[in-house]
Amino acid sequence: MYNGRCILAKPVKYVFVTGGVLSGLGKGITAASIGNILEARGLKVNIQKLDPYLNVDAGTLNPSEHGECFVTKDGAETDLDLGHYERFLNIELTSKSSIMSGRVLRKLIDDERNGKFLGKTVQLVPHFTNAIIENVEEAAKGFDIHIVEIGGTVGDYESPAFFEAIRELGQRVGVENCLYVQVVYMPYLATSKEIKTKPAQNAVRSLRSMGIIPDILVARSEVPTNGKTRAKLSAFCGVSQEGIAILPNARTVYEVPLTLEQQGIGNYIVNSLGLKTKKPQMSEWKKLVSTIVSERTPKYKIGVVAKYLDNQDTYMSVFEALRAASWHLNVDLEIEWVDAEKMAKSKSYAKILAEMDGIVVPGGFGLRGVEGKVVAAQYSLKNNLPYLGLCLGMQVGVIAAARNYGLKHATSEELDPKAKDLVIYTMEDQKGKENTGGTMRLGDYDCVLDKGSISAELYGKKNITERHRHRYEANNKYVDQYTDWGIVPAGKSPDGRLVEIIEATNHRFFVASQFHPEFTSRPNVPHPLFIGFIQSLKRKK
Repeated sequence: MYNGRCILAKPVKYVFVTGGVLSGLGKGITAASIGNILEARGLKVNIQKLDPYLNVDAGTLNPSEHGECFVTKDGAETDLDLGHYERFLNIELTSKSSIMSGRVLRKLIDDERNGKFLGKTVQLVPHFTNAIIENVEEAAKGFDIHIVEIGGTVGDYESPAFFEAIRELGQRVGVENCLYVQVVYMPYLATSKEIKTKPAQNAVRSLRSMGIIPDILVARSEVPTNGKTRAKLSAFCGVSQEGIAILPNARTVYEVPLTLEQQGIGNYIVNSLGLKTKKPQMSEWKKLVSTIVSERTPKYKIGVVAKYLDNQDTYMSVFEALRAASWHLNVDLEIEWVDAEKMAKSKSYAKILAEMDGIVVPGGFGLRGVEGKVVAAQYSLKNNLPYLGLCLGMQVGVIAAARNYGLKHATSEELDPKAKDLVIYTMEDQKGKENTGGTMRLGDYDCVLDKGSISAELYGKKNITERHRHRYEANNKYVDQYTDWGIVPAGKSPDGRLVEIIEATNHRFFVASQFHPEFTSRPNVPHPLFIGFIQSLKRKK
C-alpha cells in the first residue's frame, strides 16, 4: 500500500530454454549467455535447471557420464550447468535452481502418503506438472527475469511432463510475460558443402506438437552460415528472422553472449517482454574475451592427476578456474591429463611429472586411482614441484607427507579402515552414512586462516567461506606431527576441530584445501588459490 493505493508488484518475466535434434548442443551455455546479456542491462536475473532424470539430485551420477557435480552454497549437488550459470552471471545459486524428477516425485509421493490429496487420484497431470510449476514460481520470486532450462531434448521419453508444465505456466502468466527459446542443430554435409536445416525444422515441429511455439531459435552449426539459412529457418519454423541467432563454433564459450548480443537477441527479448532497460554494459566482458583469444606467453604445462578421464566435463570448474587465473596473469596454459590409476603402477611416473611445471590433484571418491595421486603428491613434496590439491587432493597431500616422513602405512579410512595410521578418517557425524547420497559435508562452511600462511596472503584476509563436498577429514590425532612431516595446517574451522588447508614448508607452492575453491572462481574474478598456484609457476626453480 502507498498513500492508500494498492501498488501491484511487477510480474516476473520467464524465458524457457529447450533443446532439439541432439544433446550436448550447449543449452546451458545459451541459457547462461541470455542471462549474461540481460544482466548487463541492469535486470535482476535468476536461472534454473529442470532435469527429467529420476535421480533426486546429481550427487550419485557418474562423473564419467555426466561431467562434474557442481555444489551450490547451500549444499545442493547439481548438474554442471549451474557452474556455467554462476560463472556467466557472477551469482551464487541455491538448491532452488536445480530440480530433478526424483526430488519432485519423492515429495509428491510423501504428500500422497500423508493424505494431503484427500483421497484424490494422483497423476502426472495435473499433480506432477503443478509441482514442477510451483518449484519454478518459487525460484522466480523477487527477480525481474527467471530463465528456465529443460534438460535433454524434445522427444525424450522422460520429458513430456516438464514441457507440459512450462506450457501451462506460459499460459498462466500470459504471452507478454514469457518467451520460449529452442536450441537446435544444423549439420554440415561436406560432400555437398551445405548446411541442412531439416533436423532443426523437425525439432521445432516436435515442440509445436506439445503446444509450445518457440519465439527464439538458436541454431548451432559447425561452420558459419549466410542470410539464406536464417530466412529458411524463419519460413519453415515460424520464427521471426529477428528472433533467430546462428551460433557457429566459438573460439571460447565466453564469446557466446557477445555473439547473441551482436545478433540482436538481447533487444529482441526485452522488447518482446515489454521491458525498459538501460543500454547493455558489455565492455568488461568484451575485454575478458579479448584476453582469452589473444596470444599469451609464457606457456606452462599443468598436469591434472585424475581418475575420471572419459569426459572432458568431469573437472569443468577446475579447468575453468585454472584458465581464469592464467587470463588474469596474462600467461598461457597447456592442461594435460595424468592418469592417476596408471601412475600408481608405473615406474616412470617421475619422468611424466618432471615434464610438468605444476600439478593439480582434484577431488574424487572411491579407491581407484588414489594411490597414484599419493605418489604425485610425494613427488611434489620431494622435488619442489608446485602443487594445488582440491578436497581429496588435500587428503592425499597429508598421506604423502606422512609417508615421506616414514609412516609407511599412513592412509585414509576410505581406502583401508583397518590400517595402522589413519591420518584421514571419517567425520564423527558421517559414520554409517558412507553409501548414502546427499549426506556429506556439503555447501558453505567458514574457515579461519593462519595469519602467516601463504593462503592468508593470497586471500588478503583471515576469515573466509568456501564450498565443501566430502565425508572424510584430517585426523586431529596426527595434526601435532605435521611440522615434522614438513607441512602445516594453514586453515581450520572456526572451532579449530577441522583442518581446512594444509601448506608445505620450504616449498615453492604446496597448498591443498579440503574445500572446492574451483566452485567460486569466475572468469573475470579468479580464485586466490588458483592465482597463487599459477604465480608459483613463474618463479625459478
